[in-house]
Amino acid sequence: MTAAAAPVANGQAAIRIRGLTKHYGSVHAVNRLDLDVPPGAVFGLIGPNGAGKTTTMLALATLLTPDEGTLAVFGRDPVTEPGAVRRLVGYMPDFFGVYEGLTCAEYLDFFAAAFRLPAALRRRRIDDLLELTDLGHKRHTDVSGLSRGMQQRLGLARTLVHDPALLILDEPASGLDPRARLDVREILRELGRQGKTVLISSHILSELGEMCDRIGIMQGGTMLAQGTPDDLRRASRAGTTLAARVLGGSEALERAARLAVEGGAASAAVDAGLVRIEVPGGDEAAAAVLAALVGGGLAVAEFSDQRGSLERLFLSVTEGVSTSPRDED
Repeated sequence: MTAAAAPVANGQAAIRIRGLTKHYGSVHAVNRLDLDVPPGAVFGLIGPNGAGKTTTMLALATLLTPDEGTLAVFGRDPVTEPGAVRRLVGYMPDFFGVYEGLTCAEYLDFFAAAFRLPAALRRRRIDDLLELTDLGHKRHTDVSGLSRGMQQRLGLARTLVHDPALLILDEPASGLDPRARLDVREILRELGRQGKTVLISSHILSELGEMCDRIGIMQGGTMLAQGTPDDLRRASRAGTTLAARVLGGSEALERAARLAVEGGAASAAVDAGLVRIEVPGGDEAAAAVLAALVGGGLAVAEFSDQRGSLERLFLSVTEGVSTSPRDED
């Protein structure tokens, strides 16, 4: 039986947490946390250092026993069925070491063998993962000689070596330069397209904005809100930010601002050759504003959905929520 042999029932939630609590002395790292992640979702845990993200991930990955609450990974309990859960989960911590004296291929083969993958399957899996992470040309390179970005990509390949149904990635782009961040982001998008369920954490909100279809906002060990970005914007009144470029000079821009408000925008103003538009909602509200501009006879050369940033959304959701001092999560 290979590592990927643990069954996953159709329609079963990828992650279901109820009342998760973990404390260290008087500090509550996580306090009665509820979390739902459907299969195939790319779910981002957002929150500052100390919010409880890492503690939650460690519990799901069977590496920490909660004080209270229940957890399920595709219906399996990480506390009572750790072996089954480990076959379903690929966990990548925010920092991992590498073994000197091993090439990239040997490094992956070591972990594949630990998961008891047959030799023939290991070779195919390693080839596929080196291609996915764009490390094929580094197959025979010692892992200690890789750049930080390449080591992160190799760590992601290691996480995938047993073909897990769920990836748990704790700050996977931490410490990377912009180019390396883009590389990791593209790999995660591809995994999402392949149907993997991904739980990813970050305290850098912009990292998750274009990657996640669902997000959870944590602070002080509690989950303040979770859902799709649009759902959370509607609930928090964070709204959507649009930018429109219309042809016809300043007069056309001023007219576009007026039409946008008539079309349902909360506000609209001309700024640096664009009309900056705030709408109270998501796609439907944006579509109504665009229809108003085009219906008014304006030549709309550009209409970009800049969305209320995750930073704004986080500030809106956490407004008035106190944060007690705590150690790193």
